[in-house]
This record gives sequence, C-alpha cells and structure tokens, in this order.
Amino acid sequence: MSENIENVLEELKAWCEKEGFKGYDPFDGLNSRFFQRLPFLKSNRLARLLWIQFFKNSPLNLRPLLGISKDHNPKALGLFISGYCNIYRLTGDPKLSELLKSLVEETIALKTIHYSGTCWGYNFDWQAKAFFQPKYTPTVVATSFIANSFLDAYEILKEGELLRVARSSCDFIVNDLNRTYDEKGNFAFSYSPLDRSVVYNASLLGSRLLARVYHYTKETDLIKASEKSVAFCTDHQHPDGSWSYGIAEFHKWIDSFHTGYNLECISEFIKYSGKEKYQDNLERGLRYYLTSFFTEEGMSKYYNTSVYPIDLHSPAQLIITLSRLGRLHEYISMADRVLEWTIRNMKSAEGSFYYKKYRYFINKIPYMRWTQAWMFYALSEYLYYISILPGRNS
Repeated sequence: MSENIENVLEELKAWCEKEGFKGYDPFDGLNSRFFQRLPFLKSNRLARLLWIQFFKNSPLNLRPLLGISKDHNPKALGLFISGYCNIYRLTGDPKLSELLKSLVEETIALKTIHYSGTCWGYNFDWQAKAFFQPKYTPTVVATSFIANSFLDAYEILKEGELLRVARSSCDFIVNDLNRTYDEKGNFAFSYSPLDRSVVYNASLLGSRLLARVYHYTKETDLIKASEKSVAFCTDHQHPDGSWSYGIAEFHKWIDSFHTGYNLECISEFIKYSGKEKYQDNLERGLRYYLTSFFTEEGMSKYYNTSVYPIDLHSPAQLIITLSRLGRLHEYISMADRVLEWTIRNMKSAEGSFYYKKYRYFINKIPYMRWTQAWMFYALSEYLYYISILPGRNS
C-alpha cells in the first residue's frame, strides 16, 4: 500500500507545483468581480450567503466566467508546509529546504496586520450563518494551522524566526479573540475577533497551538489558557463521545473532520501538558469517530447521520487524526481501506482529487485548500508514520 501511496503523492505533488499552489476555494464566491459590481447584492447578508452556497454546491465551475481568479490561500500554504516537512523527513532532499523557505515567505506576506500577534485569514469575504468575515479577517483556525506548520518547519530548519512567529500567533489567540465563559471559569475562544461564536474545534485548535508553543517556551500562562479551553470543550462533549459543531442551535450537527480536529488537539494538549485526565475524553471521542464516520467499504461519511456526501476532507482527516494520535498502526487496515476507496473513486487522471461525491454524481472541481492541500498533508503523514514504525527499516 505504501508504494501506491508514494506514487499518488508524487502525482498530487506535481499537480500542485504546476499550479503554483494557487487555486479556487469552495467559499470564494464573493471574490466574483461580477458580484462586487452589484452593490445592492454585495451589501445584503442573505444575498451573500446564497451566492457563496451556489458556488460551493455547484458541480460546474463558473468562477472563470464570473470573474473569480485562482489565488494563494494562506491556510493551504500552511498545510503544504507541513506536508513538505514530512517529505523532507522521508527523503532528506536538500532542495526541499529552499522550497519550505519560499512557502514560508509567501505565507508571511499574506499575514493580517494591526493585531496583537501574527495572524492569518482567508483570501475571500466569507458570509456564514453566524457572522460575516471580510477578506483576510484573521481566524483562530487559519492562524493555528499556519503557526503549527511553522513549528514543523522550525524543527527541520532550526531557524529561530519560525518559532518567534508561532509564539507571536499565541498573542493573537490570547489577546484578540473573544471568550465565552462557563460557570467554572473555563472558556471557549471565538472564531475571530469579530464574533463571539462558540465552535469547539476552533477553540481547541487555539488550545493546541498554545500548548505546543508552551513545549518550547515553558510559559505557564500559555498552558493555563490552553487548558481552560480544553476543559470547556470537553465539558460539552456528549456522553457517546461526540461533539456538535458548536453551541448555537444552527451548529448542532455532528461531522467527521471537525471531530478529527477535536481529537488531535486534545491528544496534543495531553502530550505537551502531561495532563492525562483528558485521556477518557480522547478515547470516547475516538471510539465514536471510528465507528460513526467510516463504512466497511472504506467510504468516509461527512455527517454521522448519512453516508453522502463524501467530502475529500473526511478521509484525509482520518489519516491525519490517527497519525497525530500515534494510533495509525493500530487501525492501519481501516486507513488502507479508506485510502484505497478514496483513490479509486475520487482521484483524477491528472493527479488531483475531487471535492465531493454524491450518490448520483461527483463534484470534480479540484479546490486547492479544501481538497489538494489536505490530501497532500494526509498522504505525507501516512508515509512518514509508516517509515518510523519499529522494525520498518530493519
């Protein structure tokens, strides 16, 4: 299986490099020059929401016709950095260190300024049910993934500036995000400085970054804030081990890859803090995740209630979650089954991956952040994890 994965990763790598890591995004509809010329739509919340959903769900890519250009997405660049770090560990290819530096420079150039620390948002206006985020509004999700990738690169390149930037991102999380407190004094970080939403995976991603930076700096304030968020989110875990997406009534769904985020964040908090009392939350969540979102045939469910649609992000996250938990070898048969099905059903002849498979059709738009970057990172995680198993090279 690993030899096949190597070939698939090489094809995907070549496709992404050919595109210069630029692409479309499921949520980039408001970048349309046509839409921007219609002020009566641009200023209307419902119009913005419907316009984004149209582009997100359409199997036809109308972006070139309506003035949406391919672009760099900061979070995608972060995922590529983490993926190339894995490939560097596998191959030791010195050329990759220069590519990593180039990707880091490109990502730094896209940072958002005028906040307490280094932070990033998305390269498009984004209307969600809970809030509106103007282009490059920094979020804890984008910032945490990118800062984590800088720490991955720091461990390889040993350049202190990478650690400094990741530490700076902690200032954004601690100082600029809003907090929702519970009766115990624990809290959830908001998604961005512009909202007060409670989204469990977002808050936990902030926790993970604080804990990982604490591992290097030993600043107790970071690990204390990290645990307050972990405690809040684990207190909202359901008895069966699941989490709703968030606390609001319109956030009550349970999905696959956000559950995967929660698990890897709690696992890495335990790793960096040494606090084992959250291990039961982790184990219950992992049991729910593995038994609720993957079929015997290897299909990855988006929601806990239905098989379709199958979103490429879901199988990618399975590999990443199991790897980050150090459990991929325990569930390797399941991981292989999911990867085999995904490659057979959702990979294009050009090497890229499709966005979503529905019961009767496939949305084949090759989004750079949502599909390619995640699968690139996942395949690299798989190969690196397999390479370091005891006895692998004996």
